[in-house]
Amino acid sequence: MKRILPALLLGVVLTAGCSSISTRISSHRAAFDSWPADVRQKVEAGRIDVGFTPEQVTVAMGEPMRKYTRTTKDGAEEVWAYEDRKPRFSVGIGGGSYSGGGGVGGGVTVGGGSRGEDTARVVFANGRVSAIEQRVR
Repeated sequence: MKRILPALLLGVVLTAGCSSISTRISSHRAAFDSWPADVRQKVEAGRIDVGFTPEQVTVAMGEPMRKYTRTTKDGAEEVWAYEDRKPRFSVGIGGGSYSGGGGVGGGVTVGGGSRGEDTARVVFANGRVSAIEQRVR
């Protein structure tokens, strides 16, 4: 157990770093360099704005967890949903009995997990961000 926990923590740290803003910028260097300075500054800070392209959103925020299609009287829109991707850690200890036997158990969970709740949604109309929805905490 003493060897497993550090290995799991290292895995989480490495996984979390795989899709950093800097690596996404490097992967889209030519496009990034062609964007206006204010767009580059927002992307580097992980922020987006109305009028951004899908590529600019992807570089700033990464790939969405889910994609939806919204249909309105004005036509179809694409919606990208994002969740909080911060690593989550939990520790639990339990005790009790099952079929007359006694026992104590414990566990550690390390990983991204999924709460299933969107923290942000980005709406695209005509190939550009037309709206940004963010969960109010």
